[in-house]
Amino acid sequence: MSIGHTLLGLLESGPRHGYDLKRAFDEKFGHDRPLHYGQVYSTMSRLLKNGLVEVDGVESGGGPERKRYAITEAGITDVGAWLAQPEKPEPYLQSTLYTKIVLALLTGRSAEALLDTQRTEHLRLMRILTDRKRKGDLADQLICDHALFHLEADLRWLELTAARLDRLAAEVGA
Repeated sequence: MSIGHTLLGLLESGPRHGYDLKRAFDEKFGHDRPLHYGQVYSTMSRLLKNGLVEVDGVESGGGPERKRYAITEAGITDVGAWLAQPEKPEPYLQSTLYTKIVLALLTGRSAEALLDTQRTEHLRLMRILTDRKRKGDLADQLICDHALFHLEADLRWLELTAARLDRLAAEVGA
């Protein structure tokens, strides 16, 4: 996820302070990974330097000055271009899990045990996500569905790999 583009998109509804941006980001996108304030302000500083936002106002109070940021026309154009650009599908052609299976076979360890452990972990996470989906709003349901579909694909791959493990062991050992 592009934090900068996401913050720019949030600014399209109107100027905001950094803490408002963090709160909106966390509410809409940061359920599992909330932003740190430092990340918000360093990103806003970079966007300011690149002319994608401007300081719309500065308020001083009992603490440090609070800047209110607004998106510029260049920022709006940048967000539009980012939204129009398709994301690169990630086919996972060199996954860590595949590497672990091959290394287990090469070192005489149990690849079956590795697959069983991984299957158990996938199922555990799927139960958590299913419960979260059941309790969540539509946005959370969609996020959980995305993760669940990926986990289901991983489980299919784990089953296929387990079925081909003898053949893989013969090829790896050759």
